[in-house]
Formats: sequence, structure tokens, C-alpha cells
Amino acid sequence: MVKLITSFNNKTPIIHPDAFVDRSARIIGDVLIEERVSVWPMVVLRADTESIRIKKGSAILDLSLVEAPAKHPVTIEEETLISHRVVIHGAQVQKRVLIGIGAIVLDGAVISSGSIIAAGSVIAPGTRVPPNSLVMGMPGKIVRETTEKERDFILEQICELLTKARQYKTKEGVSG
Repeated sequence: MVKLITSFNNKTPIIHPDAFVDRSARIIGDVLIEERVSVWPMVVLRADTESIRIKKGSAILDLSLVEAPAKHPVTIEEETLISHRVVIHGAQVQKRVLIGIGAIVLDGAVISSGSIIAAGSVIAPGTRVPPNSLVMGMPGKIVRETTEKERDFILEQICELLTKARQYKTKEGVSG
């Protein structure tokens, strides 16, 4: 199977050779994927209007959508975990953040370092989540500060995914 990587408006995705991109992922336009990033099955990264930047060591899990609409480029900073079936639409996600299963983060939102967005939460457009916040609900509300143990858990999960991504790359013999 051929990877689904598409240029758009003279912008071609750039994928570091060390990254793992599953064969079923769809990557369109002005996308930059740095080293040690993993992009899992059926992920869509659509940068046909603004840019998407996925920084070192981050992981985007199965069935997630990252889209960069007009005036809202997307950056997912280092060692961040975007869990299964997440939607990131025109938002900024800082380093060592966990976005839980099925969460939605909307245009202009900024999720600061060390934060956790609980599964199923919705982050309204323009929301600024302070560092080390645990956010839950629809709309998302800060319920408390994350603990050191929770912040360490994010990095542990990223390390496990990096190990697994390397196994997939070895098995497939190419970048995904």
C-alpha cells in the first residue's frame, strides 16, 4: 500500500526519516513532522490552508484529525500525546500535554505544557489552558492542577509509543 501523502498549493509534507507514519495516515499540504514523531493508523493531518507542525517525540494516535483552518496554524510541541479519535482544529498544544480519547480542541485554543485534557472534553475556541491543568467536560473546565505523577505518565506513554513505533518501522522496513 502507498502512503497517502499529498502536496497542495505547492506545499509538500516534510517527514523526518526517523518518524513513523502509518501507511493508512493521510497527510496533506504544509505539514512538518519532526524526528521521533509517530503518526498512527487512519490519522488525518490536513494543512491545505495553514501549516501543521508536529514537534520531536510527539505521537498522534489512531483516527485523530488535525486540521489547520484559515488564520489558525497548528503546532503540537515536543513529547505530546494526542490520543485516539481526537480533533485538533486550529489550536496550539504545548509540550508534554496529553489530549485524551475523543477530545476536541477548537480554533485559537492554547493548551499549555504539562496539561491533561480528559477523554471526551471539548475545549472552546480561544480558550487558554494554563500550565499543568487537568481539564474535563463540555465545555472543558479546569478541575485541578496535574500532579507530578500524571506529568511523568505522559512522558512514559510517549517513550512506550516511541519503542512501539520503532518496532513497526523495523517490521515494515521503511518509514511506515
